[in-house]
Amino acid sequence: MDLTGQLLIAMPGMGDPRFDHAVVLICAHSDDGAMGLIVNKPTEEVALKDMLEQLSIDSGANTPEIGVHFGGPVETGRGFVLHSLDYVSSLNTLRVADSYGLTATLDVLEELAEGRGPEKVLLALGYAGWGPGQLESEIAQNGWLTCAAASELIFATKDAAKWDAALHSIGVDALLLSADAGRA
Repeated sequence: MDLTGQLLIAMPGMGDPRFDHAVVLICAHSDDGAMGLIVNKPTEEVALKDMLEQLSIDSGANTPEIGVHFGGPVETGRGFVLHSLDYVSSLNTLRVADSYGLTATLDVLEELAEGRGPEKVLLALGYAGWGPGQLESEIAQNGWLTCAAASELIFATKDAAKWDAALHSIGVDALLLSADAGRA
């Protein structure tokens, strides 16, 4: 199973409160494990201009007003930019799917500061990571549902509505979900 480019939808009763109602875009998945970004948990205290200031990158009139998300509990001091593929870093962009790239180098932030970065952007601090077989086990234990990742859901839907929108995309009503796993 390769979930690269797919969304994970946290099931009710997820034991880890950091993933409560989380929607995670899986950016890489292999036999070695998985890495993804939570796309619906904005931070209240950090924005793009704050990050630029901390990194001594000048912002200007063309710098967009972009918030920063809690991308996950691993390496929370490290920044990631999930973006449309109208931008590809000359240093390193990981192609996540046909429509998305992930860049974690300073050049994308410098481009954003100048108003020249990608059209669609989601900034995140930290990421979600799973060891070999861990994600597959969590899915089997009813911890996650999966669905296709739509650009509209990731970049245009309000954060508070992404969990319900992801469920709706696979025909699931959130009111009918149970936190208990079962066997038929």
